[in-house]
Amino acid sequence: MTSFYTSLSGLNAAQTDLNVTANNIANVGTNGFKSSSAQFADVISSSLYQSGDSVVGQGARTKSISQSFTQGSEQTTGQSLDLMISGQGFFVTQAQSTGGQLNYTRTGSFQLDPKTDNVVDASGNALQVLPVDQLGNVTATGTGAMKTLHVPTTNGNPKATTDVDLSMTFPTDAATHADTSFNKNDPSTYNGTSSTTVYDSAGNAIPATVYYEHTQALTTNADGTKTGTSQWVAHTYVGDQEVFPSGSTTAPTLTFDTTGALTSPTGAVTYGAVTPTGASAPMAVSFNYGTATQEGSFALQTVTSSQNGNTIGQLSDLTVGDNGLVTATYSDGSQVKLGAVALANFTNPSGLKQMGSTNWQATGNSGTAQVGAAGGDTTIAQGELEMSNVDLSAQLVNLISAQRNFQANAKAIDTDKQMVDSIFQVIN
Repeated sequence: MTSFYTSLSGLNAAQTDLNVTANNIANVGTNGFKSSSAQFADVISSSLYQSGDSVVGQGARTKSISQSFTQGSEQTTGQSLDLMISGQGFFVTQAQSTGGQLNYTRTGSFQLDPKTDNVVDASGNALQVLPVDQLGNVTATGTGAMKTLHVPTTNGNPKATTDVDLSMTFPTDAATHADTSFNKNDPSTYNGTSSTTVYDSAGNAIPATVYYEHTQALTTNADGTKTGTSQWVAHTYVGDQEVFPSGSTTAPTLTFDTTGALTSPTGAVTYGAVTPTGASAPMAVSFNYGTATQEGSFALQTVTSSQNGNTIGQLSDLTVGDNGLVTATYSDGSQVKLGAVALANFTNPSGLKQMGSTNWQATGNSGTAQVGAAGGDTTIAQGELEMSNVDLSAQLVNLISAQRNFQANAKAIDTDKQMVDSIFQVIN
């Protein structure tokens, strides 16, 4: 009867092998998945009265289910928060609750949590980074130095615009509109415009537009020479409000001599404060035309424009270097180094405990996590994910082998049954 139990242990071993192989095949498309293999050992029953050459085996048992942590192939996604480790190590994530459990994973598919602005995985566990200085150098390593990767969606403080610099080119032979009444909604009453964006003290963006009306041209003499001055009225609007120089109710006039040089105004034009629609406070802005010129038959154009205000910087880009350095870039041009992606290594990765969702936790068999940043042979690639390391061809071969083992053990049980049936027939 012992042979029944021996063959039954073989069936159980073959079933375990089938289960492990089937799990590998099922996860062939799971990013960061690591394939497993079943390891078996024979079972021996012995006693003090048995000699070494009379021991009969009593079947097989599952010794361990081991994982292979070889590198999986890369999958390019182009997503800024898709990361792949090339080399050794694991990403470290932590449940966002206080003192949450640390998990280790090779799956680098992360996203920005809109509620907390933390970078999290699909289960809501927060990606951990190491602190860095302003130059991006890691300042501390180890589990105790880690912190959650928090990405502020805004940066800096707003600043109200007080000065606008416009570098303009005006055409000498432009038509004049001295006999018409200016109307910004009627393009026939002016020659051209220049536009820029200014900001109030809360960082609200307000359009500023100047409408240029050529009211006086140079005088052309009989000999072709020119005398007199050329004048352009600058009708200026901040948002929906027309502004006028402080203490005046008329728009300023730009005056050019026969050489095309600006002779008036000689400095910036300071306008009275207004509160246009969309602004949270009054705005007083100065416009400087000091580099304006008048020449030839060129079209009226804005060469350059600049202003000294800014809004709050909005997150525009997030980059991760091959050393794991995370840098946030904002719409105001500022950059903030947020940390270096923490990578954990273990003395015995095979001793890690599988937790599902391609997460592992440390055990006494794996050893404690040694946490540092990428470097040397280990790099981090942004916009890529590590695919499963399952070799599908090898798994299909294992599947056939496990199936044959199961059939063979089932046949052994059937043979044992026939022998027992024969014995009962003799007795009867």
